[in-house]
Amino acid sequence: MKQNLWINGENVEAENYRPLFNPYTGGQIAEVADATSAEVIRAIDSAAEAAGQMAEMNAYNRADILRRVADYIAEDREECAKLIVEESSKPLKAARAEVDRTIMTYTFAAEEARRIQGETIPMDAAPGGEGRIAYTVKEPLGVIAAITPFNFPMNLVAHKVGPAIAAGNTVVLKPASQTPLSAFKIASYFHKAGLPAGALNVVAGSGKSVGDVLITDDRVKKVTFTGSPEVGTYIREKAGLKRVTLELGANSALIVDEGTDLSKAMPRIVTGAFSNQGQVCISIQRIYVHENIAEEFVSQFVKEAGRLKVGDPMEEETDVAAMISAGDVQRALSWIHDAVGQGAELVLGGESEQQVLKPTVLLNAKPTDKISCEEVFAPVVHINTYKDFDDAITQVNESQFGLQAGVYTNDLQKAFRAAKNLHVGGVMINDIPTFRVDHMPYGGVKQSGTGREGVKYAVEEMTELKLVSFKLD
Repeated sequence: MKQNLWINGENVEAENYRPLFNPYTGGQIAEVADATSAEVIRAIDSAAEAAGQMAEMNAYNRADILRRVADYIAEDREECAKLIVEESSKPLKAARAEVDRTIMTYTFAAEEARRIQGETIPMDAAPGGEGRIAYTVKEPLGVIAAITPFNFPMNLVAHKVGPAIAAGNTVVLKPASQTPLSAFKIASYFHKAGLPAGALNVVAGSGKSVGDVLITDDRVKKVTFTGSPEVGTYIREKAGLKRVTLELGANSALIVDEGTDLSKAMPRIVTGAFSNQGQVCISIQRIYVHENIAEEFVSQFVKEAGRLKVGDPMEEETDVAAMISAGDVQRALSWIHDAVGQGAELVLGGESEQQVLKPTVLLNAKPTDKISCEEVFAPVVHINTYKDFDDAITQVNESQFGLQAGVYTNDLQKAFRAAKNLHVGGVMINDIPTFRVDHMPYGGVKQSGTGREGVKYAVEEMTELKLVSFKLD
């Protein structure tokens, strides 16, 4: 299979191509276009030319296009899921869940396209404002650059492309190098749905050749990016006065208070820790358990994690498959070994085979261990204990990240203290930090980024507010 670029509503032959390999089998999937700077500029040219047409398009037409895209994905649900498995090694049942969420995200985008509205301003509320009528409107920004990661190759594309199209913008999309095929598939659905040529362009390639052009071109009015803090910081520095939304990951924490029904909560907690091989921005990485229930918690957690089926992502029952690259496996293993060398206890896993890192559980890792203070982005969890609930909150906050946190407690006062004092973008009471539905505001503080996703909130950041004032005679 040869995958070309998608520019101005057409498959465009690229100057260069590179092989794309299946992370689990190692077999080659496709030859994928590797865009040059000139080809990226051609995509921006196309988006800029289409910007006027998109800005003039009626809201109901934008909504209908988005709804049709959702319908096409639903029709091809199994095909889309298997494509995600093929290029990312996400287990099949998780890939199906991602496709379902993608359908919902575009459905929300279709609905939001009809709800973009301003307000009237009571000008006479201030002296000198009498005799005037004013209102606000929200207008599209223009060209938006979307840079997406490998871990949700369809749904995180939807969280950027869906709101952008809903608001009447045009898009140049750079998908992750390992998972470009899902993005090109989505572009074909938009074309089939009647999106004007040039409104969505997809350019695969390296961050340097593609990303640098996107973030420095003056015609690009906003950059929306999901990835590492290092790249996010670079984008922020280079983007100038462009709007920037950055979702930069975390080392998400869970507090488990005494009195929690462990048998009820445990399957949920294990899912939050090891889903998609832990390669989720809000995957549970740190767990703080009250000392009175710590022994029972660890016993149940290790037992539940040990039941996870490890292997071929195409098999129906597989829970954990290959990580995205061999280098990521080796990095995670080195962090595990370093933590053990510093006194942490390895009670499960810590081994790899065929680019699969087995679910790994550590006890009592130090706050300074990389496995604790950095984002591991792997199926690795460490469990520590606490005596005082407020101390647990302090330990969660002692992090450079702040995306989401979870708290299990039956004490309403503790729940409200956690909600108030946890320095994160989202607090999940009696649930895991890995919880997300696609219409909620989603984003973090500190090194976890800036801005919010969730279709309604992304639309806000992808439109410009304009005031119109009439002076009456």
